[in-house]
Amino acid sequence: MPLLLLAFTSGPSIAQDRPAQGTLRLTDTLPMDTSVRRGKLPNGFAYFIRHNKEPKDRVVMYLATKVGSILETDSELGLAHFLEHMQFNGTKHFPKNELVDYLQRAGVRFGSDLNAYTSFDETVYQLPIPSDDPELLKNGLQVLRDWAQDALLENEEIDKERGVVLNEMLGGRGAQQRMRDQYFPMILNQSRYAQRLPIGTKEIIESFDHETLRSFHRAWYRPNLQALIVVGDIDVIAMETQIKALFADLENPDDAPAREKYSIPLNGKNQFMAVTDPEMPQTVVQVIVKHPEEEVTTVADYRMQLAKALFNQMASARFAELIRQSDPPFIQGGGSIGGFLRGLDAFTMYLSAKPGEMRRGFEAVVTEFERIRRHGFTDTELERAKNNFLTSVESAYAERDKRKSESYVESYLNHFLEGENVLSNDDQYRLGRQLLGTVTLDDVNTLGKQYYTDSNRDILIMAPEKDKDSLPDESTVNGWLASIQKTEIAPYDDNMADAQLLETLPPAGSVVSKVDRPELGVTELTLSNGVKVVLKPTDFKNDEISITAFSPGGTALYNDSDFLSAAYAATVVGGSGLGPFDATQLTKYLSGRKVSVRPYVAERSEGFSASSGRKDLQTAFELIYGYFTVPRLDMDVFQGYMQRIKASLANRLDDPNAVFSDTINAVLYNNNIRRTSMTVEQADLVDPSRAFDIFKERFADASDFTVTIVGSFTEAEIMPLLLQYLGGLPSTYRVEEAPDLGIYPPEKGMQRTVHVGKEQKSSVRLYYFGDYNYSETENMQLDALESILNIKLIERLREAESGVYGVSANASYAKYPQHKYSFSIAYGTSPDKVEPLMASAIDEINKIKQHGPQQVDIDKFVSEQKRQLEVQLRENGFWLGHLSNSYQNNEDPAYILRYLDELNKVTAENVKTVANKYLVEDRLFRFVLMPETRDVP
Repeated sequence: MPLLLLAFTSGPSIAQDRPAQGTLRLTDTLPMDTSVRRGKLPNGFAYFIRHNKEPKDRVVMYLATKVGSILETDSELGLAHFLEHMQFNGTKHFPKNELVDYLQRAGVRFGSDLNAYTSFDETVYQLPIPSDDPELLKNGLQVLRDWAQDALLENEEIDKERGVVLNEMLGGRGAQQRMRDQYFPMILNQSRYAQRLPIGTKEIIESFDHETLRSFHRAWYRPNLQALIVVGDIDVIAMETQIKALFADLENPDDAPAREKYSIPLNGKNQFMAVTDPEMPQTVVQVIVKHPEEEVTTVADYRMQLAKALFNQMASARFAELIRQSDPPFIQGGGSIGGFLRGLDAFTMYLSAKPGEMRRGFEAVVTEFERIRRHGFTDTELERAKNNFLTSVESAYAERDKRKSESYVESYLNHFLEGENVLSNDDQYRLGRQLLGTVTLDDVNTLGKQYYTDSNRDILIMAPEKDKDSLPDESTVNGWLASIQKTEIAPYDDNMADAQLLETLPPAGSVVSKVDRPELGVTELTLSNGVKVVLKPTDFKNDEISITAFSPGGTALYNDSDFLSAAYAATVVGGSGLGPFDATQLTKYLSGRKVSVRPYVAERSEGFSASSGRKDLQTAFELIYGYFTVPRLDMDVFQGYMQRIKASLANRLDDPNAVFSDTINAVLYNNNIRRTSMTVEQADLVDPSRAFDIFKERFADASDFTVTIVGSFTEAEIMPLLLQYLGGLPSTYRVEEAPDLGIYPPEKGMQRTVHVGKEQKSSVRLYYFGDYNYSETENMQLDALESILNIKLIERLREAESGVYGVSANASYAKYPQHKYSFSIAYGTSPDKVEPLMASAIDEINKIKQHGPQQVDIDKFVSEQKRQLEVQLRENGFWLGHLSNSYQNNEDPAYILRYLDELNKVTAENVKTVANKYLVEDRLFRFVLMPETRDVP
């Protein structure tokens, strides 16, 4: 390897094989981020604390413990995960369900904010809370302290939680898990990991002794296996003082078992397995070549990680080209180099095969990687990949003072669990920039030869059971591989176009009206061609500009015979390239640019969404202008896309969930083509020429477009681009309005049960539909009803009756084309509990209808909304959606400024009123998915 002499813009340089004053060698250990305060208490408890101001007045706390399913004995299978559940069912300072109740009253949502996970090797708990309330912050730490060692594990609560975990297990059962049970021992080389899935076994969960769980807790929940990660808008020194005071008395048991580190040994064998299942809708093939894990501890290791990232990016681009062919060899295909599981890395190839074309797809994937192994990538491919990587590095660095606290947690977790050092924002930027320049084409091409080897290789085929007799055996697949080895494969031809996206631009438009909305920080412009522009400059991000646009119209303007062509119009055009570039050439043209533009045609509108950094904002506007004026239709891309669509739909109805979904839509919307899932036969109804014409029609007139732009720009900076690219768009000043298609559910509810599926599990969907009194106040009350019912249903169906793992209530309402609402409840359970749980759910609804909700549940909703809004008001995405939706619904966007006042209108009586108005028994639709057959006792 040649001598590397790199200079940072500031800081040390990098040299490879000779010392120099102030240099950082490739052999040096990666520096650890000094912005995080680290420590370890005498009992072994570790902590990581970092001040971070985004989001303001918020902190995220994580408790990590090196305890997972891998530590379980044969009589403890599933107990690490079960113990995770029990932490929410009673701790020393928060008995029974008081923890969830307390945090909900503080605005923390169970499941989305407050959560945890268990894996093979660790269990991690997360708690994001406000940091501007000292009492709440103190109690938040107490929650983590309780999780560390003070779970109560009461008999009654353990027995209640068995049903919850069994329902979680049941929900995961299906084709994927049934096949996984067969192939896991192979791909995990018969290691301990193959027998220690975190979910455990039904037999153990149903019957383990209470004391067994307590013993597991005592043995493994101990400070020398734990760490606390705290990142947010907090005083680091004060937080460290509190942690020391609160966690210092955690004790390690005298007879604590050793925490062994398990691995997956390489066996030096090539392995093969084909598994089938009647509910598997596609044939999927994976080729996994395992290698010893390469730890990232030195600067040289980090450089090699960059090379792997470039390899994966270039390989992905190759396969993106392959699927744009008129007759692509597979539905999806590709491969990459990455981590596998404890102690192993892997080179993985995969494909989803078209029906009857597994060999063709397999050979196409393997041939492409054989091409890479023999001939490598090209200089131009590497240059584009480096440009893309550099753009991402620079973008991340530009946002370093705007990074969300959550984004730091994963790296600190990884440091605690794996020992890898965490680079600071500055080091990540400097090392990324400087090492990138030293990665050569030979470095990247060598990876193909290093990882694509013929040892420790697993070939796994997963297919529909009806194809079982036609699947190849190991010798047949080995024959395919041998044939490819003997085949002459040409080098890759990097087809690039030397052109400009736009040849000419029209004269710029002008501003004909301007309205400032200082209360919103918004400026409303009308341009000379009728385009309306809503500007909201922000400082929420340093280099993020988001754009969305809409125009009334959409697929509703077209009859049913044209519907599918209209529905796929934007997909057809968006995948065809733009102007002088086909899709592949356009991707290459945009390499190194932080920009994305996507047109859409929805039911009642058309428009586009776009994003960019400041440097590439002009390119974004060029792309927007291009979709209006120089769209393309690439017949090869269209034909290939529709082939892949039809192939993916061929066995779709083998999936019970697809049958259930189709039944619901058929009942609710009388098989209307606009509300049904596409079939193979319907795919042929998409006419590419008609789709292209419809796209051009939808974007022929810009006069009724409203464009909303939010982000890091100034009005002065963006105005020339607005006038040139938006103000120059063609306008015919047509007047359009999406018609009411009259597609609504029946006025009277009904029940429908679908019997399909091999597993003894059921899904339930309850729906209410009808006319709606659309208003700010009514919307708020219905939102409150949704939130309150979510709380009550979890308390009843999950916590009290142990009948579900998850349950959700969802309210939605529409202003156009008519004021309508829908309210749904969804959960999965065992077949024998369908009717009693449905009765319980309806009983909870009736309680609210008869007595109104409890004030404590209203308070939880109000607290949650306030806390969410505090964060949302500092996010570009929130403002983009809020402003665009307000203008599309002809509503005053300043409503958001009154939102907190509107929350005061949420009362028990008002919620009771909307419950009685909309959750009407006569409008209730009950849909139940039951298995094909029940278990016979």
